[in-house]
Amino acid sequence: MSNIETLKKELPPFQIFDLIPQYAAAGAIDPEKVDLLKWAGVYPQRPQEDGFLMMRVKVPTAELSSAALRVVAGIAEDYGRGLLDVTDRQAFQFHWLRIGDIPAILERLDTVGLHTRGACGDTVRAVIASPLAGLDAREVIDVRPLARAMEGTLSGNNDFQDLPRKFKISLTGTPELEGIHLVNDIGFLAHRVGGEVGFDVWVGGGLGAVAHLARRLGVFIRPDEVVEVGRAIAGAYRDHGYRVNRKKARLKYLIKDLGVEQFRAIVETEYLGRPLRDGPPAPVARFGGSDVLGVNPQHNGLNYVVLTTTVGRIDPAKARALADLSERYGKSVVRTTAFQNMMIPHVRTEDVDALVAELQTLDLAPRATLRGTTIACTGTQFCRLAQTETKARVADMIDTLEPLHSDLDVPFVINLTGCSNACTRYQVADLGFMGALRQLKEGGEEEVYNVHLAGSIGQAQRTGSKLKGIVPATRLTEYTDRVLSDFKAHKTEGESFVEYADRMGNERFLPDTVLAAQDAGLEERELVGA
Repeated sequence: MSNIETLKKELPPFQIFDLIPQYAAAGAIDPEKVDLLKWAGVYPQRPQEDGFLMMRVKVPTAELSSAALRVVAGIAEDYGRGLLDVTDRQAFQFHWLRIGDIPAILERLDTVGLHTRGACGDTVRAVIASPLAGLDAREVIDVRPLARAMEGTLSGNNDFQDLPRKFKISLTGTPELEGIHLVNDIGFLAHRVGGEVGFDVWVGGGLGAVAHLARRLGVFIRPDEVVEVGRAIAGAYRDHGYRVNRKKARLKYLIKDLGVEQFRAIVETEYLGRPLRDGPPAPVARFGGSDVLGVNPQHNGLNYVVLTTTVGRIDPAKARALADLSERYGKSVVRTTAFQNMMIPHVRTEDVDALVAELQTLDLAPRATLRGTTIACTGTQFCRLAQTETKARVADMIDTLEPLHSDLDVPFVINLTGCSNACTRYQVADLGFMGALRQLKEGGEEEVYNVHLAGSIGQAQRTGSKLKGIVPATRLTEYTDRVLSDFKAHKTEGESFVEYADRMGNERFLPDTVLAAQDAGLEERELVGA
């Protein structure tokens, strides 16, 4: 049993909230209990010896009021040196906090209905609700009430505070537009069967160093069964999941060993007391690995406007300006997405141009370009596990490449992470970059990236192929530019990059091949052998 398993048995993890005021008053954290801060959404920040902390804040159902956004911006300014990140689980993240700041921050969040309970740790994390819920005309059902019920029943619940590892849940009413269920422990996809609205259930998704896409449970459940089934699956994982080796403790490993059929039988017999109805699969998104970008019509004649951040980092002053814009042009609410972007819904058609113009002045325009389809993790700036810098490097790359490739006719997803833990899903991107360190012959190290090619949580439903060779961090932009240029030069109309890579073959995109083309100075920025 690992040290953290022992710690969880000694002190129920959510009791850390009772200890935080003591730590704050003392200005120090009990080193033996520092891991339990995760259950309060708090991590030590790199370098740990400096004593700074980072915090994740849940955004229930991905929607917050303009007042709440102002509070979030104020916390970032007052305590976090003006840094604010939108994460790839629809949350906000602060940096540069001290333990003495935490009680005041939690109080400020509570005044606007936000909290951090279960934002991290071995528990049910924030329940992901589609940011399109209640908006898009293609929606089967508004999943927000179910997501709220799921959040209230499972996330932060003492019954699920000691799971073998983290546990992630997503719900969508627009499965033809989104594929995030494939990388969650449970994914609920609404669809119609014979005119009846219900949910297709997927289980065991998770990336990390060993990626597993979720698998169908093979059922069709009614909306009023969703929370009950979610609780049953979480209970089965709690009681049957592995606790010896934390690297092999996620639900995906239990599903792999038992098989979906046996796991379903356990859920039905031990936790539900009845069989679930069999059902067909829901339709899937062709792409699915990025937001529905730009300005889009709602079912009620209004519009939702997805604004693009740059790798999730947003200045607090701009966040405050977004709150103002949501009041002026929408209904005083803002949404976060699972791809580090944000949204202002409920915009009248006659106001769209004015809103877009104001967003452009904030450099948050609703662009259906690389800026909106590229995500990056925290990296070595703050994360103790990261091996490479991420956000600043990717932001520079996007600044260079966006004007060169704004004419792409299909989404192109770039996911970059600073280590193998896949916090930003490098295995399911068109180009996925995993950060690493390479030892130099002359001594020292250099930052490099492994390339994972043509993964997808869309229709292809696959993890990318890890290519032979590496891309030096200093040549990341060159490599990406070459691949994009080749894709545009030789793709057919409407062809996705996954389809293109399958047609051309992986060898074409090997780092050595691509960078050799750059060094050879080939015209039209084409690859060798084009």
